[in-house]
Amino acid sequence: MKSLTGLLSGEALTLPYYRNRKMHAWVRETVQREGIRRAVAFSSPMAQYLDDLDVRSVVDLVDVDSAKWTSYASEHRWPLSAIYRREGKRLLAFERAAVARASAGVLVTRAEVELFNRLAPECAGRMHAIENGVDSDYFAPSENFSSPFKVGEAPLVFTGVMDYWPNVDAVTWFAREVLPAVAHKRPDVRFYVVGMNPVPAVLALAADARVIVTGKVSDVRPYLQHASAIVAPLRIARGVQNKVLEAMAMARPVVVSAAAGAGISGSAGVEFEAADDAVGFAQSTLSVLDPGYGNAMGERARACIRVDYRWEVNLARFADLIDGASAQEATGDGHQAALDVALAG
Repeated sequence: MKSLTGLLSGEALTLPYYRNRKMHAWVRETVQREGIRRAVAFSSPMAQYLDDLDVRSVVDLVDVDSAKWTSYASEHRWPLSAIYRREGKRLLAFERAAVARASAGVLVTRAEVELFNRLAPECAGRMHAIENGVDSDYFAPSENFSSPFKVGEAPLVFTGVMDYWPNVDAVTWFAREVLPAVAHKRPDVRFYVVGMNPVPAVLALAADARVIVTGKVSDVRPYLQHASAIVAPLRIARGVQNKVLEAMAMARPVVVSAAAGAGISGSAGVEFEAADDAVGFAQSTLSVLDPGYGNAMGERARACIRVDYRWEVNLARFADLIDGASAQEATGDGHQAALDVALAG
């Protein structure tokens, strides 16, 4: 109901959903009281809290969220298709305005930057790609993780929140269009859907004995480490999928859709496998089920993560952007510097 007020105001429905007068007042009062002069807004709807602030700002869009809604429109019938198409158009207008007002804009991959530059050419000089990171010490193979799987089965694992529509679409498509072809060649395969809040459409997949829906688990790492392969058959995906990076960090072979693989550092066929259709996805899945091939790919995947997805390196680029103030802005005051660091952190 809060979102629907956007229909009256003419703005993207995302904005009133995340709007809160008390929070807006708190941000404004805190900035004034503490003398804060730099701020980072994380995700497009949070940029509205920068309005009327005299600060140097960096807007981290994460991914081009407006493009996601536009993609949703083509996958749904009217009236949802019309609502999603409207949201894509109105949210893009807000994203463009937010970046134009900011000192810099950030997206999570170069591909997302290229897309946004095409959609908003006036913002091209402000946009920067800063990759995500993975704690490769936490997401690391360990002898302490016992297998949650039955002996003799070849588990294929998907992880994610299971009331998020792209995830629901992904596992439903895989279970119906890909799994039967894989199981024909490998009758020992089982498809594990691991994640909280499975909706009825996901729970219904367990009617097939080859599909196991776990719901929420206390620790996803044992499921990743002992999987024969991780699958990410997302047909609608923006930015980079953390679930894929975490699986790669655990040294497991990953098979992704072309959309999910677009933002990954590395190459298809080397650090991961990628496929577009059901036939290709089944073939790629069968290839990584070969232990020699799959394990070697998993080791290359972990090496890739440890080089390209280190938080300490990637987050340092935020400091560069947030500290890109002019000499007149710089005070050299230690207290102010501490505040700036806290904001960036």
